[in-house]
Amino acid sequence: MAKEVGLYFGTFNPIHIGHLTIANHLAEYSDLDEVWLVVTPHNPFKKKNSLLADNHRYQMVQLALEDYPRLKASNIEFGLPQPNYTVNTLVHLTEKYPDYQFSLIMGEDNLQSFHKWKNYEVILDNHKIYVYPRVYKEKKQSELENHSKINKIDAPIMEISSTFIRKAIKNQKNVKPLFPCKVWYYLDEMNFYKK
Repeated sequence: MAKEVGLYFGTFNPIHIGHLTIANHLAEYSDLDEVWLVVTPHNPFKKKNSLLADNHRYQMVQLALEDYPRLKASNIEFGLPQPNYTVNTLVHLTEKYPDYQFSLIMGEDNLQSFHKWKNYEVILDNHKIYVYPRVYKEKKQSELENHSKINKIDAPIMEISSTFIRKAIKNQKNVKPLFPCKVWYYLDEMNFYKK
């Protein structure tokens, strides 16, 4: 039987307990065997000063997951052509791991715009999508909500954003409780987001 792997994409800039809570919840309370946190590389065509280098973000994800055997860090997109599309990553992973069945993990706010993704029909034809609840302003039902491949998960709602964390660090606020210890020490030692 194929190993069921959920792919949770993000810049993880930085990874925090909200990401961990959702990933772990899916590993524990769905039919997924593992959840891979796929670190999205910096788009070379976009200038974003607040985005840490790919290797630092990947290192922090690895540190965050050390105590979670069913959660894995993935830098698979670092070696793929940019700009990258999820459909291309899925094709690449399916070829590389033929015995694995890959699913996507996304917030319900992303489901709203999923029909705008490149080749979204191909993704839906070949992969399940696990959708976790989010709090967002304009909540309207997605036309894909009742699709047979969409699995809504009753995960905890996490209202922690990496943007909030970066601003808080810059403003010298103590946000240590929002991180696994090893990630906090890495961030602090490297002086990330302080300027």
